[in-house]
Parts: sequence; structure tokens; C-alpha cells
Amino acid sequence: MQAFTILRRVRLLTVSAVFVGLASTASAIPEPQFQSAFKVFLQAGSGDNSAIAPAAEAFSELVKTEPTNPVLLAYAGAATAMKATTTWLPWKKMGFAEDGLAQLDKALTLLTPAHNAPVQNGTPGVLEVKFVAANTFLAVPEFMHRKERGTKLLNDVVSNPLLAGAPLGFRGSVWIKAAKEASKAENTPDAKRYLDLIVQQQAPQTAQAQALLKSLAP
Repeated sequence: MQAFTILRRVRLLTVSAVFVGLASTASAIPEPQFQSAFKVFLQAGSGDNSAIAPAAEAFSELVKTEPTNPVLLAYAGAATAMKATTTWLPWKKMGFAEDGLAQLDKALTLLTPAHNAPVQNGTPGVLEVKFVAANTFLAVPEFMHRKERGTKLLNDVVSNPLLAGAPLGFRGSVWIKAAKEASKAENTPDAKRYLDLIVQQQAPQTAQAQALLKSLAP
């Protein structure tokens, strides 16, 4: 199952997806509880393998207290998908990946107009859930047939009017991801446009965007 090595990218992608302001305006659970799990999730996404299982467990426990909270379920799914990178056993890799994707699918079905408001992290729930799902779907191997949906979800986030009011760090993460996907598709004008937005608005990802702009220069 060498193809599953691509799942290592999930950790970095999901970290960028959640690089947002830590203040929440309408938490479905108390913010300290969320931030406790979120901190472990960030460690896992930054490359700390020992934090992956605790992150998945922490969000799974939170989901038990708020089973209809799509943001919690999305993080639980993303963390569960990360667990595919922690084992060499093919059936376990597949099991973790499928379980994580199923949780993300469910999180997406739970979205309602009420989730246009911030849920956790001060970010509209609809944007956070779709972006976490998009990153994970785009990172899993091709044979899992999630790329098309991941691309659609990313485009939904980029084009959503709510993005303009989301925390700058979250917007920067969305633009970075959109730029990278545009670059893969050899759509250099769009890639530069997203990166220019980051630089112009001085998002936390400015240095990364400047480096990517240099790499795109003729």
C-alpha cells in the first residue's frame, strides 16, 4: 500500500486548514474544551506522530457530547484519516482512511444554513468543515476517488461570500491551497492571483506565498 504514503500530506494540509483565530464567537461546546483537543490536533498535523491517535480520540470524545456538531466531526474524521500513516498494515491503513472519510462525509451532510455562523475558531462552520474535508479528500490516494469532490469543495470555499469575513489566517490557508491546486493544474494566472491576495492582505502565510510566487516566476 505504498500509495498511502500520500496520506502523510494530510497532516500539513489539515494544519493549514485550521490556521485561524483562536477566539470563537459562537462555540457549540465551551471553547476551552475545543482548544484542548485542537492543540493536540495541531501537533499531529505538524508531524508529531505520537499526537495523531490522541487527537483522533480527543475529537471523538467531543463528538460524543455534541454529535450534531459538524466541525467536531470533521476534525475527528481528518485525525482518523491521519492514523493511516501510523501503521504499515494495509488493512489498517484502509480502515483508518475509510473511517475518516466516512466521518467527513457525515459532517458535510450535517451542514445547515445555521452553520453559516461561526461554530469554533471564529470561522463559519460551513467553511471550516468544507475546507477540512477538501484537504483530506485531495490528499488521499487516487483510487479512493475523492479528488473531484475535494476540488469542488475547495472551489465552494474559495467562492463563498462568507470567506471575506472569516479570520485572515483561515483565508490565507484557503488561498494557499487554491494556489497550489491551480499550480498543479498548470493554471499559473490563478495561482498567482491567490498568492497575491495573501501578500496584499499580509496574511500569516505571506512569507510562504512570496516563496511560491518566486517559484512561479518565468
